[in-house]
Amino acid sequence: MGGRVTGAAGALAEELPGWVSLLRAPNPGPMTLDGTNTWVLRAGPDAPAVVVDPGPADEGHLAAIAAHGPVGWVLITHGHPDHTEGAPRLRELLGGVPVLAADPAHTAGGAPLTTATTPDAGLGLRLLPTPGHTADSVCLLVEHAGERVVLTGDTILGRGTTVVAHPDGHLGDYLASLELLSAYRGIPALPGHGPALADCGAAAEFYLAHRRARLDQVRAAVAAGARTAPEVVAVVYADVDRSLWWAAEWSVRAQLEHLGVEQP
Repeated sequence: MGGRVTGAAGALAEELPGWVSLLRAPNPGPMTLDGTNTWVLRAGPDAPAVVVDPGPADEGHLAAIAAHGPVGWVLITHGHPDHTEGAPRLRELLGGVPVLAADPAHTAGGAPLTTATTPDAGLGLRLLPTPGHTADSVCLLVEHAGERVVLTGDTILGRGTTVVAHPDGHLGDYLASLELLSAYRGIPALPGHGPALADCGAAAEFYLAHRRARLDQVRAAVAAGARTAPEVVAVVYADVDRSLWWAAEWSVRAQLEHLGVEQP
């Protein structure tokens, strides 16, 4: 959800590595942008693929993913339904392959994702715990054939900025996760929604600057007398379509908590 920032958080990636494929789910909307991005990674023609974020329970989309078999693993960046809803059905289509997530509730056929349990699949997969958007959010650093990418889920989007989904999401954690991602300069970011970005580190720094500016706006709104999250939203997100204020309120509640402002 983008607030005043509706463009990309940096330059777009001109091309993807040959071992990366994008399948976009047909679920566009204000919160999902063009739709959920399902990423398919494969180290070589005969290697099992890794599917990241199967998306919604859309039979056509899931069939398109299954057509990229053989698939060895399905990985989940976080538990929101637009990323996970199709996972059980995809697992059926793929003959019971493991679905692995940081949250055991979204894990089937294997151990939950940790830095020690992330499958390699010949791709040099490395798990980056990045809580904040949600408590279970992770990113994936992948290196193969001399190229690297970071799959960012909803921690960094290809367009606009993301919601800190309070109370599961936490702004302090989110800022720390962006600090971590800012170290990955010059590495493309493959987001959960929107286009791929050329530089994960630059996008993280852009997000950090935006979040800090937004915190200043919230401080000013509180100083001017706003006390509740809806009151702050009406001031700080006045230029956002009112149909999205419910999502802005999630982030504002997280901001007020971060600032130590008691909420009714």
